[in-house]
Amino acid sequence: MRNNKKILSVLANIDVFVAGTALAILVVLTFLGVVWRRVIGAPFTWLEEVQLACMLWIVFAAAGAAFRFGNHVAIEMVVDLMPKKLQKVFTVFISVVVVAVISYLFKQSIGFIELFIKSGRSTPMLGIPYKFIYGIAPVSYLLMIINYFYALFKGVKSEAKEAVESE
Repeated sequence: MRNNKKILSVLANIDVFVAGTALAILVVLTFLGVVWRRVIGAPFTWLEEVQLACMLWIVFAAAGAAFRFGNHVAIEMVVDLMPKKLQKVFTVFISVVVVAVISYLFKQSIGFIELFIKSGRSTPMLGIPYKFIYGIAPVSYLLMIINYFYALFKGVKSEAKEAVESE
């Protein structure tokens, strides 16, 4: 039973692990790129391509986790001032809007990836196919919707709201 919880915890946080790994790679390679350019005088010509891929993977991998932990930007002040019944109506309305927007972005990202697959386009220096660089987007959009509803049903609050309530 304990091993199952551990496995589920690892699987539930794999997006954080991916984003953290991409961030570590980005920081290390950028640091090494500066050292190589300044000390040795020979810059990494391919560094910009890897930095782009890392930044995309950081943003998209962490987006679902941001929903899960209540870290997305939200202006809750107006809704919190409303009566409880109206708050519930607005929560449903906001949920519909969030799911509609993310679903639209998901659909667009699929078309984007299909375009890269058909064209076979890749980065100029390293030849990394763009379908792999941008392939995280549709996965991320699905995880965002799943994590949005997880946070909604679990009652996850934003850090700002928790800080105000703890005072």
